[in-house]
Amino acid sequence: MKIHAENNMNSENNNPYVGMWVTADGYIRHELLPNGRYDEARGNRKSAYTGSYTITGNHIDYVDDTGFTADGEFRDGILYHAGMILYRENKRD
Repeated sequence: MKIHAENNMNSENNNPYVGMWVTADGYIRHELLPNGRYDEARGNRKSAYTGSYTITGNHIDYVDDTGFTADGEFRDGILYHAGMILYRENKRD
């Protein structure tokens, strides 16, 4: 599966990676939006980094709005990104 930011209009049901990913301490929060955008919060700083992402298989490539690039990998329900380990945040009813 390859998901491009410009045509990533899938719902969470179609894209298993869309949603909130957080570090164990909750300090860093990546929200992968269904439109191919992401919003990263750090501590009390909402939208510390924003940009677009592309997913190919279990690999994610990020391009933030300043042009900085990074990548990561989803393995066994965990996102490994830039030395960080992020876990899927459980949905609350």
